[in-house]
Amino acid sequence: MGRIKVIGLGASTIEQLPLGVYRELIKSSRVLTRTINHPVIDELVDEGVQFQSFDKIYEKNEQFENVYDVIANDLINQAKEEDVIYTVPGHPMVAEKTVQLLLNANETNVEVEIEGGQSFLDPLFTAVQIDPIEGFQLLDGTNLDRSKIQYENHLLISQVFDTFTASEVKLTLMEDLPFDYPITIVEEAGSHNETVKTVPLHELDRDFQVSNLITLYIRPQERNQLHHTFAALKEVIATLRGPNGCPWDQKQTHESLRPYLIEEAYEVIEAIDAQDDDHLAEELGDVLLQIMLHSQIGEENGFFTVDDVIKGITDKMVERHPHVFSDVSVKSVDEVTDNWEAIKQKDKPKTQSVLDGLNDALPRLLYAKEIQKKVAKVGFDWQEESPVINKVKEEIEEFHDAIANKSIDEAEMELGDVLFSIVNLGRFYKIDPEIALNKTCEKFISRFKEVEKLVQQNNETLTNLSLEHLDQYWEQVKSSKA
Repeated sequence: MGRIKVIGLGASTIEQLPLGVYRELIKSSRVLTRTINHPVIDELVDEGVQFQSFDKIYEKNEQFENVYDVIANDLINQAKEEDVIYTVPGHPMVAEKTVQLLLNANETNVEVEIEGGQSFLDPLFTAVQIDPIEGFQLLDGTNLDRSKIQYENHLLISQVFDTFTASEVKLTLMEDLPFDYPITIVEEAGSHNETVKTVPLHELDRDFQVSNLITLYIRPQERNQLHHTFAALKEVIATLRGPNGCPWDQKQTHESLRPYLIEEAYEVIEAIDAQDDDHLAEELGDVLLQIMLHSQIGEENGFFTVDDVIKGITDKMVERHPHVFSDVSVKSVDEVTDNWEAIKQKDKPKTQSVLDGLNDALPRLLYAKEIQKKVAKVGFDWQEESPVINKVKEEIEEFHDAIANKSIDEAEMELGDVLFSIVNLGRFYKIDPEIALNKTCEKFISRFKEVEKLVQQNNETLTNLSLEHLDQYWEQVKSSKA
């Protein structure tokens, strides 16, 4: 079995090397190293140690991930021929991707042994004068994921080798931090050449010193500056519902909040129809507020939390999209819909009717649409346009007959039939009846307000005008809007 012994070279100087490590390196005839650019290596070379670095691989690959994979594979292949000593800056288990790849490789013929070395973290904590027990986060600047950054902790970003990486880090941080937020740049922490300087965030990549011994430090951000984060929203809602919170929020229940959820949902639709992105963002926030209030109430009652809500919908999306998250293949949107419905019904109890499980809380136009969708799935549906239109005409005639017979109850039923058939017509053309009716209402409101303006401009009064006169104004507005 081959062996790879990974040795950490410490943060800066040869004095940081344990005596045993120093002796082993001195007596070794050949040492592989991830990079030759480290102060300890210069000192060891002066003492006769011969290093073979992987620096050329960095020059051949544009992506750091590729570099690490190539280095790890090369090390494994060499270890199959003879034992290998491989050195890395700092400690092998701190911010060393190649070491993680070696440890996770499914290679039974090569043993990986880790030998210490001082991490760059110890001198770094001293350089920026922080106590890590307060909470800190160490991230890789070459692969900085905004969603994983915890701004309320001390934040350390390593692997910021060059101006390009510094620019990428700057752009990511500016998504959440003020443009002039202080960023501390630490180079060669713990060495005689240690430098510490602080610059505003927007200047991070200006005159940036190219070095593999640079780490950025970002002090914790105050919670009141993180109102764009989910954690801040959750805390605000809990405070509003808490002992010293708002009396209105404290008294709300799932039942009392019902009308607000419906109202906010319709205001989202209004913003979409107006194509007003700023208004849409605001209204989506109002819908999110309702979700957070319901979740907070659920948590207080011990039934569920917002984490349960998020987990439930995440699990559902993964399960119902096997063509994205698994190996199922689909060729069309219709196949996606069919898979969705099949998965949706899989864990549900057997029903006696295809109309079981309807949502009684829906507005009646949507309720009618859901009824029609369910029966259509078992084939009770028209496949052509003309029968649908003829059905609408038929129901209108029956409504006329009921009116002629002066039967209010019958007319009410027939008007319901007219509406039901209109919903079916909209469904046939993939038109949502609620949205369609809402657009007509908005159009009517807009036109009638224009009529009112014209009447006022002519020094007339609405109530004094005949229907024929008002209709002339209406047609005038209608023509101008055409």
